[in-house]
Amino acid sequence: MLPLRDNIPARRYPGVTFGLVALNVFAFLYELRLGSDLEVFLFRWGLVPVRYTHLEIAQFFSLPQQLLPFFTSQFLHGGWTHLLGNLWILWIFGDNVEDRVGHGRYLLLYLCGGAMAGLLHVIISANSSAPTIGASGAVAVVMGAYFRFYPQARVTTLIPPFFLGPFLELPAVLFLGIWFLIQFFSGTLSLLAHPGHIGGIAWWAHIGGFLFGALTCQIFADSPVRRRPEDREGDWQT
Repeated sequence: MLPLRDNIPARRYPGVTFGLVALNVFAFLYELRLGSDLEVFLFRWGLVPVRYTHLEIAQFFSLPQQLLPFFTSQFLHGGWTHLLGNLWILWIFGDNVEDRVGHGRYLLLYLCGGAMAGLLHVIISANSSAPTIGASGAVAVVMGAYFRFYPQARVTTLIPPFFLGPFLELPAVLFLGIWFLIQFFSGTLSLLAHPGHIGGIAWWAHIGGFLFGALTCQIFADSPVRRRPEDREGDWQT
């Protein structure tokens, strides 16, 4: 399923979302210039689980060197499809979440949630020596927050392989719920097939990011007094 747009207009200019998109594009263009040095760059700034789970490797890194990849890895990508897929979803859902929580708290939610998604990936893929890169975990945080804030929104969706239609308008809670279930079952199958050593897509980073966004977004939210009536009506009761 490919989301095309939602039906919730943003009140405020999504400056942070735009900035995140720009930073990801800039970082990817920088990667393209590295040539043969790219592999070393990704191992340095990507998230490599064995750097944290194997003491004989971890001892060679300082605390800042261990902490930074949880954030820098969020801005690195393995190809144009990887980059554009993440940024497209961020652009669709990010403006509304930024609108709801405010610029500064949105950035904090994005970065902290992305780091927590990365941490879950490190725990699940403890023996992996492959650098994990991409904004997917942080974007999943935004999707989880949107799921919580705007369950009654509608998402116009394209169903592959029918790229010329039909265009389905799905409730956000259904679209995002299906997306989460796909991540969960895919992650579970990957875990069963290769316990502790998972390559390819970081399914559990997606799962962890989504849950972090859904469960903590109210902490970052604006005061109810400042919200629009349609925002308050869309809240889930807790």
